[in-house]
Amino acid sequence: MAAEPTLEEQIAAYQREFQDLDPQVEQIVSALGRLNRRMNVAYGRQTAEIGISNAEWEVLKALVLSGAPYRMGPGELAKRLGLTPAAMTHRIDRMVQEGLVTRDRDENNRVRVIVELTSGGREKWLEAMRLATVFEEDLLQDLSPTERTALGEVLTRLLRRVEYAQPDAGGRLNDLD
Repeated sequence: MAAEPTLEEQIAAYQREFQDLDPQVEQIVSALGRLNRRMNVAYGRQTAEIGISNAEWEVLKALVLSGAPYRMGPGELAKRLGLTPAAMTHRIDRMVQEGLVTRDRDENNRVRVIVELTSGGREKWLEAMRLATVFEEDLLQDLSPTERTALGEVLTRLLRRVEYAQPDAGGRLNDLD
């Protein structure tokens, strides 16, 4: 398998083929893309190490972010994660079997289904957070507190610009399950 070109090689090739390219912009965008991809691989290895998938981690995270009692409807979860209802159902089925979540009828509205985080699911979330914290601290170890603050602010500004320009792009183009 051929090694991925360095950023410099990639930018040089792009400039050769597309003269209107701003190399500074391309360096930033390409570095962000590569960093995101490599971080996703690292997180995937960590979640696999504790016996869950990245897809399951996303559901656990969404439930934790919803706040106690960590309950949401499957449709709400699907929308939050950018999935189709069918993909969400498949994911929830697996997670119920693994004891990470429960799925029950809402006592106040028997038509509505509620997905709730179990104590085992919360423990998996905490395990993943512990591993991620170590990885993230290591990743940022060479940045001073001032640099971390500045980087966080710049990346948040970029994220807000994308969210404003692409408000419907919070999910995925295709389901991964």
